[in-house]
Amino acid sequence: MSPRVKDHIKLAPEQVKAMLALEASFEKSSLEPGLRDLVKLRASQINGCAFCIHMHTSDARKQGESEMRLYMLNAWRESPLYSKRERAALAWTEALTRLAETGAPDADYDLVKAEFSEAEQVQLTMLIGAINVWNRLQVGFRAQHPVDAKDKPAA
Repeated sequence: MSPRVKDHIKLAPEQVKAMLALEASFEKSSLEPGLRDLVKLRASQINGCAFCIHMHTSDARKQGESEMRLYMLNAWRESPLYSKRERAALAWTEALTRLAETGAPDADYDLVKAEFSEAEQVQLTMLIGAINVWNRLQVGFRAQHPVDAKDKPAA
């Protein structure tokens, strides 16, 4: 698969600048870095965004996230490895990423409401929206993730 547009990020500098400013704002929020990584990774898994999956697994590892929690993220509902706060964020991530299917159910919102302040609820929702925009850019334009020599398939 090859990219549809070369350097698509460079072709919308004002919009990308705004998105990067939004991303920077999350670092000033009370949402923990590890939680942000899990949310971004889970949305990227749902959206099939290889570029963002590569990026956010790498970021999570740098933050000290365990390999097992990364492996189990697709099955977080069946795994005891995630806190109540993380579970609430992951349920909300799935609900909003699949909005047309879910309609953002009250049950998922109730989980978020129990674990996050109102300001954090809005910040989390903005984070989910932002990663979904990034996923749509990268999947839509077929962005290629970096490939290390050790990861290349055998000929």
